[in-house]
Amino acid sequence: MVQSVVKSTFPYTTTVVIPRSSKPGVELEVTGMATSLDQDFTKGGNNADKVSEVRIVSAKLQSKEPTDFNIGNLVSVKIFMSKANGSDEVLVASRTDITAGVGNSLVLDIDNSNFLDQLVREQQVKIKMVYKLRHHIDVDAHLHLVLSLSAYPNT
Repeated sequence: MVQSVVKSTFPYTTTVVIPRSSKPGVELEVTGMATSLDQDFTKGGNNADKVSEVRIVSAKLQSKEPTDFNIGNLVSVKIFMSKANGSDEVLVASRTDITAGVGNSLVLDIDNSNFLDQLVREQQVKIKMVYKLRHHIDVDAHLHLVLSLSAYPNT
């Protein structure tokens, strides 16, 4: 019998703010520091060498403030993870075909072609969101991003 043990997914979350001063039709970027409930992978944690093949398995963007902000105000979005200083940046999710009336929540297309082992061992992970607005927005939009990652035990 062959048995594979897979660690359940663990989320990295952050809130990014799209300022109302953002110009439509132009690629802009905002950043935030992501946190995880599972901090055992940090350099000082006990399990840093016990996991491997860390990949993204899902990504979701949700309006936080105002809660009814229409994410359809965005034409496109790309999500990158990197070390706190911006190095080792990796594209982890994107969406280029956002529908105008999508509402306050959007599941993104993931890019799981890269292992994120070294990034999740960092004490802080930086998230960069590159976006393009469809039209001018009247409020600062606070968007909550949840990146779910999974890992295999490193035996």
